[in-house]
Amino acid sequence: MKAPLSTATHVDLRDQPVDAVLDRVEHSLQVRLDRDTMVRKRRTVGARTDHDTWVRIERRPFNKIEGQGWNGAECAALLDGIEKPAWFGGVAWRDTAEAVMWRADETELLPGSPVNPGVASALSDEWWAALNASLDALAAHHTTRVATPDTVTVTQARVTESIQAVFPSVLDTTIRDWAPAHADLTWANMTAPQFCLFDWEDWGMAPRGLDAAWLWGNSLAIPELAARVRRERRHDLESRDGKLMALFFCTSIVGSHADPDDSRLELAQLETERLVAELRTS
Repeated sequence: MKAPLSTATHVDLRDQPVDAVLDRVEHSLQVRLDRDTMVRKRRTVGARTDHDTWVRIERRPFNKIEGQGWNGAECAALLDGIEKPAWFGGVAWRDTAEAVMWRADETELLPGSPVNPGVASALSDEWWAALNASLDALAAHHTTRVATPDTVTVTQARVTESIQAVFPSVLDTTIRDWAPAHADLTWANMTAPQFCLFDWEDWGMAPRGLDAAWLWGNSLAIPELAARVRRERRHDLESRDGKLMALFFCTSIVGSHADPDDSRLELAQLETERLVAELRTS
């Protein structure tokens, strides 16, 4: 009998050796990774291949995979009407030493660079139209997947607990409408000047308005940009569910662990006052 695996340790792939992982991915996907193009993040590594494709590698603990699994990019390949990179193939394996899984997905190269929010206010009207068309098309789909923003499954209980812990006067946190969402809609996961939405690992059913709230919340450091997001996604953000999602996002900014140096904090405090007042009277 094999010895039990040790629990997953907190690992930052930006400063950990990954050569053995890269070698395994190259062998499995029959590609050669260009190490000079490698992008290393806390839990992912990506690189261009000799096939003019991109490979994204992720390390994830078992407890972040339970339920629906973590083949989000593969499942998203079946979604129509959305500007996203084509998915070509993938490979996953179980770590032999820790309670973690590894997964690599090979996709089409992105048509542009990740958006810098500092210049996002200069995005073209065509870019915003493509964003809106993609989010609307996504919400019209159906799936059995459940979204995992921040790698944690979104549930009614999680929404209620998070909101009422910070905004106890909001008594009714019932979500009325659920729809597919990308669940990690940050500026870093979209490209410009041509719009493309990537990193689909966490998509699934979520309260309607979650994506709009995530993009709005990630824009709060730049008031004019947050206002543009609110205008573009008004049908989501002005709904009761959308307001709840905006509060849900802001719990991590204005809650008990608020960072006084967070550039989003001042506007988030003003906006949450408005949202709480509107929800209490609706």
